[in-house]
Amino acid sequence: MHMKMNPTKQITQRGRRQGAFTLVEMLLVITIIGILAALVVPKMMGRSEQARQAAARSDLSSIKTALDAFEVDNGYYPKGKNGLGDLIQMPRDARAWHGPYLDAVPQDPWGNPYIYEFPGKHNPSSYDLYSAGPDGKPGNDDDIGNWQSK
Repeated sequence: MHMKMNPTKQITQRGRRQGAFTLVEMLLVITIIGILAALVVPKMMGRSEQARQAAARSDLSSIKTALDAFEVDNGYYPKGKNGLGDLIQMPRDARAWHGPYLDAVPQDPWGNPYIYEFPGKHNPSSYDLYSAGPDGKPGNDDDIGNWQSK
């Protein structure tokens, strides 16, 4: 005589056998994920620094556009201690100021202010605009400025 099995019981037993992972399979998956992470994470860390440098160059380009608009309107680039602040608030000697030229002066991607010098050391007939770079110290090789062609 053949006994009929309860269909619900049959499905749950089959589901358990097909859906479970063995300890060896789990360890294999964890090992593969670890190997991939060891390969990918160092490459991604280098990318974040490249992204910060690209963001700094983009900020410099936006500030340069605002400085050029200021110069077209007023006939000179901002000067004195206020520097980039003249792009946000009208200086006393500006006759044709049509600003604000920027909503706010951004910080560089490393949390430091952008440096503006008029006249510039690298651009004596114009201005220098730069980020002191990752180390936050101006005047060394990691600076990102408007005189570089990168």
